[in-house]
Amino acid sequence: MKKLFYGMTAAAALMSSTAWADTQLKLVEVITSPERTETLQAMVDKFEAQNEGVTVEIVSLPWGQAFEKFATMVAGGDEPDVVEMPDRWLALYAGAGKLMNLEDKIKEWEHGATLTQKSLDMGRYAGGTAYEIPYGFYLRAMFYNKKLLAEAGVDGPPATMEEFMEASRKVSELPGKSGYCLRGGPGGLNGWIMMAATMNGTNEFFTEDGQSRLNEPGSVEGIQFLIDMYQKGYAPKDSVNWGFNEIVAGFYSGTCAFLDQDPDALIAVAERMPAEDFAVAPMPVGPAGKAFPTIGYAGWSVFESSEHKDAAWDLTAFLSSPENNKTWAKRVGVIPIHEGADQDPYFQTEQFSGWFEELNGDAYVPTIMPTYLEQFGYFADSIALESSQEALLGDRSAQDVADEWAAFLTEEYANWKAAQ
Repeated sequence: MKKLFYGMTAAAALMSSTAWADTQLKLVEVITSPERTETLQAMVDKFEAQNEGVTVEIVSLPWGQAFEKFATMVAGGDEPDVVEMPDRWLALYAGAGKLMNLEDKIKEWEHGATLTQKSLDMGRYAGGTAYEIPYGFYLRAMFYNKKLLAEAGVDGPPATMEEFMEASRKVSELPGKSGYCLRGGPGGLNGWIMMAATMNGTNEFFTEDGQSRLNEPGSVEGIQFLIDMYQKGYAPKDSVNWGFNEIVAGFYSGTCAFLDQDPDALIAVAERMPAEDFAVAPMPVGPAGKAFPTIGYAGWSVFESSEHKDAAWDLTAFLSSPENNKTWAKRVGVIPIHEGADQDPYFQTEQFSGWFEELNGDAYVPTIMPTYLEQFGYFADSIALESSQEALLGDRSAQDVADEWAAFLTEEYANWKAAQ
């Protein structure tokens, strides 16, 4: 936990220095790593140099326990002023009336007009009102180790799910190597959803009559695909518990040949692997000739209970400005939120080609999780995590897991529809 001091711009301070004196804010970050915290602190230091009078306490929660820890804080009345808000939590806290409506603030903001439409849409994903400003987008694509593929006799990255399984099998025949860095632990739901959608040929979560599609035959086949990948030994045995750090380390250490991840993984990989040894390709397509890589986001939200909403908004606006957002995007690995940012040479390298091919190619349909469901965060971080690990270990069938997931989401969707 760190204390950093903030305030207003010099001009504003002349107008209302008394109002800002001794103002204390709490900022909670939940997707944490030493590099991210260092980047956030550097941005804060810039803000501090321009301002005075506001003290900001930064609370860092480890992502693996962040959902439970943050929920406990809020339930106990320990609510922050500003929070790093993952997409899967947004509907829960907005629906409970915990978050400040940012629509008027964005309209008045000097940089509001350069926010991309996708950024605005995502910030409004819970009920059509802007309860957050996203700071960037996480889109899945396939990292592949060129050396391992060549050694295993695999000619390039897999274009189809069938090729993906076969390439993983060949790599796994190499001593001490595995095909796929499976994320069986915290945060692993994206992989299950992508495979289910790709094998089912659609990323629609619900039918017209409100039934979840996660237990349709194609979806079950996709869930079985990941179970087979693990049980056949094409993923490391320990990967049943792997989270983000473990899968990324598994890739850059040369343990696995394939890793499906967002641009945030590129930072750690590029620091530890020569650029010529790896690349990023689009996700493999399924029987329908389509792939459905998940796209997610996180951003900054202001709590309605804040006693210093204007100061909390100023902090949010500063972190979200074009220059700061571009810096943040480069350092933490997200697609930036302001128009024109993609023309920066950093985002036009070969390493980003897989993600931009997915954004522009007809065969790739980015998939947005149904985070508008209030209990989706609980589903992703608790129910899906436990049941998917049971399936990987052979304690439950793909059909059993799919039926449980479908029943939960169908009920949640009905509750959401009833509230509209």
